[in-house]
Amino acid sequence: MTGYDGFPGAVGVSRLSVYDWPTVDGRPGGGTPHLHLTCSEGYVVTGGEGAVQTLTAGGFEETELRAGTVVWFTPGTIHRLVNTGELRITVVMQNDGLPEAGDAVLTLPPHLLTDPDTYAAAVRLPAGEGEAAQAEAARARRDLATRRFTELRTAVAAGDPEPLAAFHRAAAALVRPRLADWERRWREGAAAAAAATRDQLAALAAGDPGHLAAARTHATGPTATGRFGMCGRLDVYHGA
Repeated sequence: MTGYDGFPGAVGVSRLSVYDWPTVDGRPGGGTPHLHLTCSEGYVVTGGEGAVQTLTAGGFEETELRAGTVVWFTPGTIHRLVNTGELRITVVMQNDGLPEAGDAVLTLPPHLLTDPDTYAAAVRLPAGEGEAAQAEAARARRDLATRRFTELRTAVAAGDPEPLAAFHRAAAALVRPRLADWERRWREGAAAAAAATRDQLAALAAGDPGHLAAARTHATGPTATGRFGMCGRLDVYHGA
């Protein structure tokens, strides 16, 4: 029988304190606009107040966030968190491991999306230079992406779909070299979890509860704390 010991559904979990740095469009704080190419993402708001702004080919939306709100969106949704008061979120990501493997693409200007090396240099935070340098770089890339997000939003509102479509094409081209690794992660994670459920259902239908004797309990702490992420400071958990 297929076995799977990872976090339920092979999802990823992190705790997020959204940046409180004022934004280039006059908001009190907020994260970096980006999309995911293969992962749905969910927010469970645990404290504070704010909003998530989303942009798709169907248009722009802004959803208010406060403690107890749950919101999720599918791949291709450009999203940007706005922090109006100590916004804290538990983030649940489909396909644990893929977001950290490049599934997220920031809304940077077109000249920074031309190839993987150019993009990587644009989003990289300085290693070994101290927290202040990392914060400065994280804020600069956020503001750069926010300006382009605003341009894309304006184009969609004006009925011009091409800038957003061009961003989608560029994002897809950037991640193409990673797809073989992503498929392996998917097979070992979400696909393995689904296959385990299939096998357990078949066993129960046949009157065989044997897999229940192999039950286990797992516990873990964060694998990284206070990391500068796209949207804020992150405590990251990996359960796969």
